Amino acid sequence: MNEDTLRQVREEMVALLPRLRRFARGLAGVPDQADDLVQAACERALTRIDQWQPGTRLDSWMFRIVQTIWLDERRAVKVRTGEGRIDAEMAEDELAFDGGRGLEAHMTYEAVRAAMATLPEDQRAVLVLVCVEGQSYKEAAAALDIPIGTVMSRLARARAGLVKRLGESGESLASPAE
Repeated sequence: MNEDTLRQVREEMVALLPRLRRFARGLAGVPDQADDLVQAACERALTRIDQWQPGTRLDSWMFRIVQTIWLDERRAVKVRTGEGRIDAEMAEDELAFDGGRGLEAHMTYEAVRAAMATLPEDQRAVLVLVCVEGQSYKEAAAALDIPIGTVMSRLARARAGLVKRLGESGESLASPAE
């Protein structure tokens, strides 16, 4: 890979950081873990840049690296602890409060975040890519290296799971009547 192409790839990688962080946050649920995940993914991508094919989507390649590292870390923790589930630390408040609306938005955010954390990882990854990142089913399928039909079924199960969990907790995503 020539120097100009490498410089361009690095610039694209920097532009992808906010999207990678959102995706990692959706997987990890905790800002610190998400940042560590993105850092590890960038490091892996830069050390293995020769594996990326110019002309293909860098974002899909990077999302796949983030997901692979996350799954590898989860498996390692599961093996070390013998547990099937890691309890994530509570996320720090990231929303500013502005009266009742701010509080309501924060409560809704927390309810959705907590409900998402209970979803299986494969469903959560698809949900974040499609609903948070705005990727098409085709783009999400490419990023996760799965068929489009699998994206659609995982997304349907994830949405149903969120509705069920949010309904059970008594939280509502509807805005109050004014």
